[in-house]
Amino acid sequence: MRREFSAGGVLVRRLRGRWMMAAIRPGGKPAGLWALPKGQIGEGESGETTALREVAEETGASGRSLGKLGDIRYWFNWDGERIFKVVSFFLVRYETGRLGDLPEEHRHEVDAVRWLPLDEAPRLLAYRGERQMAEKAIAVLSEQDV
Repeated sequence: MRREFSAGGVLVRRLRGRWMMAAIRPGGKPAGLWALPKGQIGEGESGETTALREVAEETGASGRSLGKLGDIRYWFNWDGERIFKVVSFFLVRYETGRLGDLPEEHRHEVDAVRWLPLDEAPRLLAYRGERQMAEKAIAVLSEQDV
């Protein structure tokens, strides 16, 4: 059985006193489907490095890691092959960049990027595991003064 490992980030910033989160609509997905930036861990990369790279490539903004939030594990079938996938997510504090300013070579991967209220993420994100990561981000930010 094949195994795949990916990493992603919950990119957050405060706007007008409210925590916001960067969400993407992956290329080819319907309007209203919001997800977190993520991608496969590159050779020689750590999960954290991959998360920071994927956030920058898929949102146009970058930040610093505040630590790992957790892992999502699931199975899927691809061309008749069963694949076990682990996606590690990191909390990333926004530092620079503008949402939507994507590198040319990654524009085909993302149709839209938006700041969404973090406290609404458990309702707005399309995938259950990613909603759980947003809930963990809310918990971490409420416990720490970041």
